[in-house]
Amino acid sequence: MGHGGNVIDELVTDHREVEELFGRIEALAPGHTDRKMYADQVTMELIRHSVAEEEYLYPAVREHVPDGDALADKELEDHARAEQIMKDLESCGADDPEFDRLVGMLMSEIRSHVADEEGNLFPMLRNACSPEALDELGDKVRQAKKTAPTRPHPAAPDKPPANKMLAPGAGLVDRMRDALTGRGKQG
Repeated sequence: MGHGGNVIDELVTDHREVEELFGRIEALAPGHTDRKMYADQVTMELIRHSVAEEEYLYPAVREHVPDGDALADKELEDHARAEQIMKDLESCGADDPEFDRLVGMLMSEIRSHVADEEGNLFPMLRNACSPEALDELGDKVRQAKKTAPTRPHPAAPDKPPANKMLAPGAGLVDRMRDALTGRGKQG
């Protein structure tokens, strides 16, 4: 999940990858065990993506975009709702009756968030920042995703500087747990 290019290109590519995983979930019959594996992959990708946005994108929005504080706060609220859904989903198997409801809620929340970012936030950021600044943000986002957590931590801070200090440690623990359990991989 590191693609190259400016911050907007990087994040849009992430959005497309998540949508592809949503499509894989939707293509499988309810209760199919691979739905859980894809849901875990979606969660891992979304958490890394969200942490990187919270560390670098939203502070840049606050600094450069008119009414950036309100925009960034709305995006953080979207993240909090999605993260709570992912936390609830974490304990559900594919055959759990709650699984389909939660996956549906997550897809709806993320699709709405993506449409808002791509239709509103990203164009405003592109207009407010130089190409060099967007490229630098892209590099920072890619670096953040390498050390970011892969599991939902709804109680963790989502604003600098606390989020930048805690995310790498949580990320290390999450990646160790993922490796030991095989989370997000086909069995």
